[in-house]
Amino acid sequence: MKNVLAFGDSNTWGLIPGTKDRFPWGIRWTSIIQENLEGVRVIEEGLCGRTTVFEDELRPLRKAIDVLPMVLETITPIDYAIVMLGTNDCKALFHNNAYTIISGLKLCVSEIVKYLPPDKILIVSPIYLGEDVWREDKDPEFDKDSVKVSTKLKKYYKEFALENGYSFLAASDYAKASHIDEEHLDEEGHRNLSKAIIEKISPFLL
Repeated sequence: MKNVLAFGDSNTWGLIPGTKDRFPWGIRWTSIIQENLEGVRVIEEGLCGRTTVFEDELRPLRKAIDVLPMVLETITPIDYAIVMLGTNDCKALFHNNAYTIISGLKLCVSEIVKYLPPDKILIVSPIYLGEDVWREDKDPEFDKDSVKVSTKLKKYYKEFALENGYSFLAASDYAKASHIDEEHLDEEGHRNLSKAIIEKISPFLL
């Protein structure tokens, strides 16, 4: 049995757009991967509101850098890791640009390489935020600048991955945010993302 860590935020957890509920097993992308790759167990480590390194005082205990060492030590041995973070780093509260966000991601990945070689790590840049995500009836924790920053992450994530021997995939190439909240994957998005990730990681799990 191969153990695959899927580490991320609400789009890894499987939040149903416009709710606080979770898509069931068989719908969220992490579960689809497990069901379609024989001999693979996906360890789901998604948390709503998770950031890379930034402290959200409105939602404490969400910094990936703080929990990764514990998670990795707990689940070892692992055979592969998928990391998809950055959406929450775009919140207006942090005033981040894409360069700052990739700097936070680098620190997170530096913990994972203590357990896995670079070619066993897939860095996934997140889907883009929708143009109106900041509206009061959607998620006003974001603003118009958040939307712009989210579209710039792909470039920085790809450069970082290629320069250091990690695999890379842009979720925004395969899925987009639901029109309901302009932030989260819908069922089609989970299906499309899972297919792309399966194609990407399966050669490394033989």
